[in-house]
Amino acid sequence: DWPLLPGPDRVIRDFDPPPHPWLAGNRGVDLAGSPGQAVHTANSGVVSFAGPVGGVGAVSVTFGALRTTYEPVIPAVRAGQRVQVGDVIGRLSGRDLHWGLLRGTDYLDPLALLGLEQVRLLPLDAS
Repeated sequence: DWPLLPGPDRVIRDFDPPPHPWLAGNRGVDLAGSPGQAVHTANSGVVSFAGPVGGVGAVSVTFGALRTTYEPVIPAVRAGQRVQVGDVIGRLSGRDLHWGLLRGTDYLDPLALLGLEQVRLLPLDAS
């Protein structure tokens, strides 16, 4: 489900992963929001992290091999807590929410959770 309600959220910056991990890009999607707005988990799972990262509040929820991330968020949950889709996990501490999805260390488009991901076709011939 959408992390900011009422959805659907307005995507203000699309998923744009860099070609190499050390390069700039957008490793998730940015959703329009407002400070203090409730942030809901997009999936059921276990809170794997809730706290500051580089001075910015963040929450991560793990489910199976996947993990969703939310920032900047003032956490309302703690690591190890079970959450259900739609539960409030914190409050937005900035104007916009950065919502990410990972499988291991690979970044994925979080809109895939909603069936809304961008499909990128590559040529059959790599040359």
